Amino acid sequence: MTETLIWIFVGLLAIGLYLSWTAGRLDRLHSRIDAARASLDAQLLRRASVAQELATAGLLDPAASILLYQGAHAARAAEEEELREVAESELSEALRAVFGEAAQVEAVRAAPGGEEAATELAAAVRRVPMARRFHNDSVRAARALRRHRTVRWFRLAGHAPFPLAFEMDDEPPVALADRPGT
Repeated sequence: MTETLIWIFVGLLAIGLYLSWTAGRLDRLHSRIDAARASLDAQLLRRASVAQELATAGLLDPAASILLYQGAHAARAAEEEELREVAESELSEALRAVFGEAAQVEAVRAAPGGEEAATELAAAVRRVPMARRFHNDSVRAARALRRHRTVRWFRLAGHAPFPLAFEMDDEPPVALADRPGT
């Protein structure tokens, strides 16, 4: 009788340790999602800010400046998640439209202060896809763990919302992305 109780206690302890470990893992994944989301938000804000500064610097022709400014302003002002994804995608399209050709990038670089602006924009444009990929990879890992029966049955996710990926068009302009040394 005592031996049976000991085995039941050991079994319950093992199950409890497994559930605790799984809940801790899920919590770490949610923390990683929060950190990756903050990084993504910072990179998106940086890209929009640099694009807006470049649009108002007088280095571009008026039509390109207006297109870039409107895209950057919409991206910075978007509040709701779905609207933000659309606004960020539209900013990507505006960047590709304005900097689709190397001649436009070279014209900006040739202007006073243009070299720094173009280099900063190229760096910001390159960092957005990486930040989005890190965020979406974290979301994918958390979703996979949350789909396990054990997590659902024992409600190990608590009241944390189901993580959502950030989907947007983040393809950089070819003229900015392919510059060596930027």
